[in-house]
Amino acid sequence: MKKYKVNVNGTVYEVAIELMDGAAPVAAAPAPAAAPVPAAPAGGEKVSSPMPGTILAVNVQNGSPVKKGDVLFILEAMKMENEIMAPCDGTAASVSVSKGATVESGTLLCVIG
Repeated sequence: MKKYKVNVNGTVYEVAIELMDGAAPVAAAPAPAAAPVPAAPAGGEKVSSPMPGTILAVNVQNGSPVKKGDVLFILEAMKMENEIMAPCDGTAASVSVSKGATVESGTLLCVIG
């Protein structure tokens, strides 16, 4: 059995591959578990990615005051730049992504508390 490390969208997984003699079918390995999502502070408003893409700009930092409608992130998806705006007034309690990060639909970007 050989072990390999595989990098998928910035997350490293360790996989083991067994060489089988003969023509017996090989059972598929279970899919790797999703990367853990940072916990949101209680009572905070979560801001998630509406679609898969790449973060081009992060306009907010931890502790920054934000107002409803402020542009928090710019997300490039399908060669278009999409503005991710604050859904409410508050303070950025946690920013979970950085410029250049690749995100999937539903990925937590930040929490406004």
